[in-house]
Amino acid sequence: MQWLIETLAGFTAMSVWEYLAVILSAAYLLLAIRENSWCWPAAFASTFIYTVMYWNGALLMESLLNFYYMLMAVVGWWMWRSGRQDTSLAIVSWSLSRHSIIILSTLVVALAIGYVMDNYTHAELAYLDSLTTCFAVVTTYLVARKVLENWLYWIVIDAASMYLYYLKGYYPTLVLFGFYTVMVCWGYVRWYEVHQQKEGKPLAAL
Repeated sequence: MQWLIETLAGFTAMSVWEYLAVILSAAYLLLAIRENSWCWPAAFASTFIYTVMYWNGALLMESLLNFYYMLMAVVGWWMWRSGRQDTSLAIVSWSLSRHSIIILSTLVVALAIGYVMDNYTHAELAYLDSLTTCFAVVTTYLVARKVLENWLYWIVIDAASMYLYYLKGYYPTLVLFGFYTVMVCWGYVRWYEVHQQKEGKPLAAL
């Protein structure tokens, strides 16, 4: 029961800013699943809070990731809104071979960054931090491009992030990512159905 006591204590110790970031992040996900472009302002606000929080917690890569999220929130807003002037930005599906190249390339970069962060900075959990960060960077771009398979990436990223946040004691964010892990499954199903119904195209050939 000691772990439960420590977990509850962690919740009460968290600042109102982290709770606000959690709420805004949940709003982002729900709006993104519904292809609502207002997901991006919610993302901008939440990631600003997380940028500061993770920097203070010595998760340097997570802090840089959230700064990147802030920039991508602007890009995503522009891409989704500009696409709606004529037709909505369509959901697309990329091939397994294309995703394999993305995964291998991102893995190599993440391990290299993890080595640097582990040996030359005060970063904690450097390799795990780098892996979740690098894959999140790539996957956020896939969201902005409305690539269907982005949701499958997020399932793995969110599960790994839950372990990272548990080790750091960011319990409200841990709960948020547990929620994320469930919701991204729904997101994949919904985007799959939209892709099939609106585009009339099968998933990309393997």
